Amino acid sequence: MDAGGTRIVRVAGVPPGFGPGWALARAAAMVVLLVAPGAAAAAASRGGDAIEQPLAPGAADPLRGRAVALGRDGNCLLCHGLADAGRPTGNLAPPLDGVGSRLSGGQIRQRVVNPALVNPHTIMPSYFVVDGLRQVAEPWRGKPILDAQQIEDLVAWLQTLR
Repeated sequence: MDAGGTRIVRVAGVPPGFGPGWALARAAAMVVLLVAPGAAAAAASRGGDAIEQPLAPGAADPLRGRAVALGRDGNCLLCHGLADAGRPTGNLAPPLDGVGSRLSGGQIRQRVVNPALVNPHTIMPSYFVVDGLRQVAEPWRGKPILDAQQIEDLVAWLQTLR
């Protein structure tokens, strides 16, 4: 705590090994933040549950996010259900319907970027982390499934599902 009563807190939940598009957000998230005492307790209780800062500097587009989710890049509907998908969807994971009511944007972002930080036993792949993965074919090693802008677009769309 400094002389003005402000507690100094390090942002938790920023794992090593994020892709190159993460550099700016990663640098911002790893700096020491000055927050009011009440906010510090709230931030500490998150424990890596959310990535609050966007990964990309551009504006997120929910329509592009829907295209990512329903398209081959995201493959979200292989495991997740969605009532208005217009085609068969998966049932291995929680439905996407209502996810915007259940989770904040930062929580959704964390679950897309590196779901294993929230649930170490998840079958959901990491869509952005590139280090520490096993059984990745040589042409795809070191490459995220989705880039930072695609993730932000996806998060924006998922937040509309209430």
